[in-house]
Amino acid sequence: MSAHVAAVDVGTSAVRAALVHADGHVVGASQIRRVSGLGGETFDPEALRKDVVAALAGLAGGPLPSALAIAAHIGTVAVDSALRPVEPGGGWADPRGTDRLAALDEDTTRDLLRASGRPSPTGGALAYLLGLDPRLAERVAAVLSPKDYLVARLTGRVVTDTVDAAYTLASDVAGRAWNTAALTRLGLDPALFPPQAEPASVVGELTREAAGDTGLPAGLPVVAGGPDGSVGIGLLLGTSEELIADVAGTTDVVGRLLPSGTAAPHGAVLNPSVLPGRFVAGGATGLTGGAVARWRALAGSVEDEHLAAVPPGADGLVVLPAMTGARFPRWRPGSRGALLGQRPEHDAAHLLRAAQEAATYTVREGLDLLDPSGLLPVAFAGGSARSEHVARLRADVLGRRLLVSKEPDVTLLGAASLAFLGSGEVTDPDVLRARLVGALREVTPDPARADRYAALYAQWRRARDAVDGLSGNGAGQAS
Repeated sequence: MSAHVAAVDVGTSAVRAALVHADGHVVGASQIRRVSGLGGETFDPEALRKDVVAALAGLAGGPLPSALAIAAHIGTVAVDSALRPVEPGGGWADPRGTDRLAALDEDTTRDLLRASGRPSPTGGALAYLLGLDPRLAERVAAVLSPKDYLVARLTGRVVTDTVDAAYTLASDVAGRAWNTAALTRLGLDPALFPPQAEPASVVGELTREAAGDTGLPAGLPVVAGGPDGSVGIGLLLGTSEELIADVAGTTDVVGRLLPSGTAAPHGAVLNPSVLPGRFVAGGATGLTGGAVARWRALAGSVEDEHLAAVPPGADGLVVLPAMTGARFPRWRPGSRGALLGQRPEHDAAHLLRAAQEAATYTVREGLDLLDPSGLLPVAFAGGSARSEHVARLRADVLGRRLLVSKEPDVTLLGAASLAFLGSGEVTDPDVLRARLVGALREVTPDPARADRYAALYAQWRRARDAVDGLSGNGAGQAS
């Protein structure tokens, strides 16, 4: 058996692939830029498949892996019996069918949410099917996540993992099985949803055609994989219940491994963990890093030292980042972004710093829900973890110890960890965390700045709620 695995991370902006040794070293990597919208609403599944094939082909010439795993953003791809997409795929902000979902009666909605571990009815495969044109519905053989679609095209096997299944709103999360009674009651065929497997389970083998396209060996075991944020969280947490993980990207995905017998706090998503039999509470925040990137594209680049020099509160400039709706922990799909308090002396540095503060305020709201004591440290990873001044800002705004990963590609490495577990090369999640993530660098909050940010955070929440109220979005899931 090879001591290497292949891993793929499908993000909103790029597809990354890597060959990873069991000692944690990345021995080969490739990246393909994607053309997709910031809001995460729709994408071209066939274009994504070609991007993944190209990324894997970029690993040619390296050691032969013993398994392949894929992590990808959540969404929905409807396919026909030949695994061809029947229309564009939906991303994490796909609005299709959400109006039909919102129109369900109160009892049905309550039952769906209770079984699916969701605090609010958001989009996903269930909503998509409810809103599907009957003429198009005749062609649909299965509804898959983007990752499931990729696995199906690589192996010929139609299967999903327990975490992606949870995001459909059609799964009984506690039972790790489809909610067939609810689906039947809604007039939906449960057979449209593929069998569920644990994320590290081997679910198929690379076909000869896929092997020819990618340069990987035919028959290569492929594990079920999972959603990108959940896979990154799984690697960061391992089996620890004394951490909260924050994987920062276009959206921040935060999660805490629940102690046995503990319920998820009200307002949090309950997901199966990548560990069999365990559960994670948390959720994706909506646009955070994506909002910062949007303002950076409009305002232009600013050197880190200039951003770090902006005082707490950005001299009165306030950004609300929810351009495509607020998700965890408030669940207000109608929330929209805003810029408040602008004065002539504000420049690009003020704008970007205010956007970074707003992103961190959004994360803090979720963290405080998961751990009201404020004592648990935060394992921080993702693109933003590369920046020292962002890490310092996060520690100060959150008022918590920050444990920063030197590996920004934690989702890609998380996929590798699932491949190692599936291949049997390494069987201990904490050993994988130590090898792939390494030591976490501690950043402690500055007491004076933390106190200042605590007051600013309370002001920011009042401003956010006032704007939501003006736009008719004051009602919704409270934190």
